Amino acid sequence: ATYEKAADSAKATPELLKTNLFEKKHGSALLAFSGSPDAEGEAIGLALYFFNFSTWTGRPGLYLEDLFVSEKDRGAGVGKALFGELAAVAQANNCARMDWAVLKWNKPSIDFYEKSLGAVPMSEWQGMRLEEDGIERLKRFRISS
Repeated sequence: ATYEKAADSAKATPELLKTNLFEKKHGSALLAFSGSPDAEGEAIGLALYFFNFSTWTGRPGLYLEDLFVSEKDRGAGVGKALFGELAAVAQANNCARMDWAVLKWNKPSIDFYEKSLGAVPMSEWQGMRLEEDGIERLKRFRISS
């Protein structure tokens, strides 16, 4: 949230993450640690993802919600390694594609995705969002209560 210049709008708490990731399993996470398998060290990277479904491909897709690499470890291959593991997860689940969003001003990440990974921008699509109050307003369209 700090990197995205929106630290004040972040609402996640350790309890919410525990409940929604590990108990309700709404998403999954890959973690990267410094050190070795015998002495893990500290967490230096995170890829948070979930599965979606495409009626276009008729197959699942993997949506990367968040990718984080600690500032001191950027440029050391941690992001590439996380994407490599995501690819293995996607292939193991017969995913037709991987999708994620990046802020338009985040040039270092866009360059990494395009040049290092070969990702293609989805410029013909515009993201849409409803937050909790908007979701609540949708209930007025329900046919049955």
